[in-house]
Amino acid sequence: MEQLFVVKIGGNVIDAGDALKAFLHDFAQVPGKKILVHGGGKIATAFGERLGIEPNYINGRRITDDATLELVTMVYGGLINKKIVAALQSEGCNAIGLSGADGNVVPAAKRPVEGTDFGWVGDIKESMGTSTLELLLDNDLIPVLAPLTHDGTGQLLNTNADTIASAVAVALSKQYTVRLVYCFEKKGVLENVADNDSVISLITKEKYESLLQENKLFEGILPKIDNAFAAIGKGVSEVLIGDAKDLLQNTGSTVKGTLFK
Repeated sequence: MEQLFVVKIGGNVIDAGDALKAFLHDFAQVPGKKILVHGGGKIATAFGERLGIEPNYINGRRITDDATLELVTMVYGGLINKKIVAALQSEGCNAIGLSGADGNVVPAAKRPVEGTDFGWVGDIKESMGTSTLELLLDNDLIPVLAPLTHDGTGQLLNTNADTIASAVAVALSKQYTVRLVYCFEKKGVLENVADNDSVISLITKEKYESLLQENKLFEGILPKIDNAFAAIGKGVSEVLIGDAKDLLQNTGSTVKGTLFK
């Protein structure tokens, strides 16, 4: 099958203009079919403060009330998404920006209330289709997905970008050989969070369980690892977590960072 790269960019790279510009320059050079998924939480928080919308988190997860949904729709689906698309166009990369509602790319359902009401947060449906993404890819367009989904009844939903990247990679793994690449400001999964060179090059399920028991993983990386194994278990050939600066190497034959198999 043909190779497809699903790349997620987030962390501090989104907030840093020069770092994001360098990453997008590299992304434009990645050969073949590719999809970019982006986050942008810190920018939304900064804009919210200017508008008097205070962020509310429980266990590190944003509560999305009515005002916050309007905020993230403007920032994620508008400002960040379109700035990324414009930057890629300047690099000769024919990108097209999408939310999950556009072309029904990522349908979701409002997260059920189980102890905590997260508000307008969406959980992606298992029955996610791929026809729109395949159409775009077949016509040499590069989808750039904002972390917004919809419930099919007109309601937009806020959805974690890591989860969107994993779900898109899984859905397209029936048509392509997919490598899912999570890019942020670290070199990979670190055995010692204070040592940026303590990268774990390969993590299997067994290795993961061992690291958890030894408390060697910082909490912020756990959702990415969970999404990595979820993708591997559902047909994605490889998942890699690494530094945004290493994107070209991590979409080539030799990789840096942490590989999941």
